[in-house]
Amino acid sequence: MTTLRKSLLALLVLDLLAVVAVFNLVSYLRNIGAEPHFITTPLVAPFLALLAAIHLIDGYRARTDMMSLDYTSLHTIALFSAMVSTLLLTYVVIPTGYELQSSRGVIALSYLLLVPVTLSYRRLIYRRTINALGTRSLVYLGDRESCLSFQQQYRQVGATQPVIYCVVSEASAAPFQGVDDPTLRPFAQILDDIQQGRLAVEALVLRESNRELAPDMVARLVRLYFDGLPTYTLELFHQVYWRKIPIYRLNQTWLFQEGFQIAREPVFERLKRIGDIGFAIVGLILTSPIVLAGAAAVWLEDRGPAFFTQARIGRNHVPFRLYKLRTMRITDESGQLYTQPGDARITRVGRFLRLSRCDELPQLWNVLRGEMSLIGPRAEWDRLVEEYERQIPCYFFRHLVRPGITGWAQVNYPYGANLEDTIRKLEYDLYYIRHFSFTLDASIILKTIHVMIFGKGR
Repeated sequence: MTTLRKSLLALLVLDLLAVVAVFNLVSYLRNIGAEPHFITTPLVAPFLALLAAIHLIDGYRARTDMMSLDYTSLHTIALFSAMVSTLLLTYVVIPTGYELQSSRGVIALSYLLLVPVTLSYRRLIYRRTINALGTRSLVYLGDRESCLSFQQQYRQVGATQPVIYCVVSEASAAPFQGVDDPTLRPFAQILDDIQQGRLAVEALVLRESNRELAPDMVARLVRLYFDGLPTYTLELFHQVYWRKIPIYRLNQTWLFQEGFQIAREPVFERLKRIGDIGFAIVGLILTSPIVLAGAAAVWLEDRGPAFFTQARIGRNHVPFRLYKLRTMRITDESGQLYTQPGDARITRVGRFLRLSRCDELPQLWNVLRGEMSLIGPRAEWDRLVEEYERQIPCYFFRHLVRPGITGWAQVNYPYGANLEDTIRKLEYDLYYIRHFSFTLDASIILKTIHVMIFGKGR
């Protein structure tokens, strides 16, 4: 059994033991003086809720940095969501007589205690796993141009793992011109180092256009693959590691590949629409005091209109009017297309509304009307869409689904302020469209809560 599989199994076992131990401890402390009673079977529901919540934030994924502050906050939000799910299941769904129905406090305090407990051994196992694996490199095989392109994208996503860049021809093995550019090494030499145990490698990444590989080199790659060394095409690497689809792979026939359940299967679209309607109705009722307070604050600051409307492009390229709380001073829309850091047009109230994402709440009305979904690609201004469709190949693919208040691109990439940012966000949007699932939607919701709490918006 590999180190990574052992770590995953250890996390699952420890999570189960933690749920059993913590719930019984809290139950015992609550009933001090009474005869001790050990809870077992009723803890299946809390354990499954915890398991699902942690899975949604990649808490069982080997590449998740469990030492980071971002993961700590996501983990806390996930367990809070598990607590809410357990309470609803216990007191709304399960009939009377369920053992955990004796006290809501036991459930709430148990999950509160589970946050530091489950996080502490996750960090310990993560640190030990990293130390056991040592420094493992990625090996990228491509031509000079694609090596440099991969390096640039690698930096953009904030990855820190070392990468060895290789070319097939020894004549091409040389440094680039820039000081920070990688040194290109002959692929045959790297294969020798891997097979003889001189180089620790996590995975091989092959540029799809590498057709000049000699038959003996292909045979060596196959042997390494069967020996357990993960090998990816560049497109698959983007999807597995970074959860996006590289823009260079797009063409007019891209849509006809596997996936796209949400665009092809009416049942997925209808179920998603039913969920949107339910959440929009509840959301409009619960957030109406926040929207009204925000609208009053906007009006009091400069006596301008409280709401902002703009033409956006929706599903199947159908335009609609989007509603938001106004966060900027009233200006001519023919001016600057993007909001910049420290933009003078943003009001004091507007800055708070943007950071908290409360300015997005009126879009629930667009969701109820069927113009938007809770989750999907960002609804873009019609003027910007015209520009993007001229400059970005296959940009129109993002209009296969309804735009969303939040989405995979919004929680994985910062606010886009230029064409390059738009391309990068499109890669995440296309991943969502192709790999849509209700599990992915649930993951986006948890990560959106994290973004809202820590004000990672603009």
